[in-house]
Amino acid sequence: MAHIIVVGNEKGGSGKSTTCMHVATALCRMGHKVGGLDLDLRQRSFGRYVENRRAFARKEGLSLPTPDYHDLPEIDQARLGPNENIYDHRLSAAVARLETDADFIIIDCPGSHTRLSQVAHSLADTLITPLNDSFIDFDLLARVDPDTSRVIGPSIYSEMVWNARQLRAKAGLQPIDWIVLRNRLGAQQMHNKRKVGSALEQLSKRIGFRVAPGFSERVIFRELFPRGLTLLDLRDVGVGNLNLSNVAARQELRDLMRELRLPGVSVDF
Repeated sequence: MAHIIVVGNEKGGSGKSTTCMHVATALCRMGHKVGGLDLDLRQRSFGRYVENRRAFARKEGLSLPTPDYHDLPEIDQARLGPNENIYDHRLSAAVARLETDADFIIIDCPGSHTRLSQVAHSLADTLITPLNDSFIDFDLLARVDPDTSRVIGPSIYSEMVWNARQLRAKAGLQPIDWIVLRNRLGAQQMHNKRKVGSALEQLSKRIGFRVAPGFSERVIFRELFPRGLTLLDLRDVGVGNLNLSNVAARQELRDLMRELRLPGVSVDF
């Protein structure tokens, strides 16, 4: 069966779709078959990213390694039982279609609490939660004492992940490997950055996730999306000499792929 990677939290603007596309493309370039789903049925940032990539590759006559992305299939509601949820069936059908030929399936979740997101988290073998490096985003994971920065208890998203873990345990499935990704890290060792880091380490021991550095704030990520490109495609589109920022960004992606510890994956790009 395919290894399912879910990228999610309940807040927008944290870099979920950028993370999805870069992880998916890295796996494709390493020779793995990758399927992709976007559960944000309105915005579809991951889906649009793949569509932009396909359109750019056709226009330029390029062959770019690309995940096998599909929208969720429509389901005839008349065929559902009285207590069956149509979104459960749409997601199950999409996963079943992809996993016949995929080594990995990457699922991008919306930045809000939805039924689709709940179900996807229960399917996750690996869960990646990108988080902007601030206490505003940290509040999604846990409540913090404003005077001491001590973690008081888990918050709404952590509780949803806990419920997903319980469902997997009851079904006899392997535990979720949960990685919290610190995105948009500042270049300086600022006081707030240290406090967020300390709080994350404290919380990771209490509720069971690993902390990993993600992507720094870089202009290039905003420039890549319209053409559907990633950091790994720059040489394919004629960028022969990477500047220092691009080299550093590629190293961040390399470090992330190693930290994910995905089965059968040897990072060689």
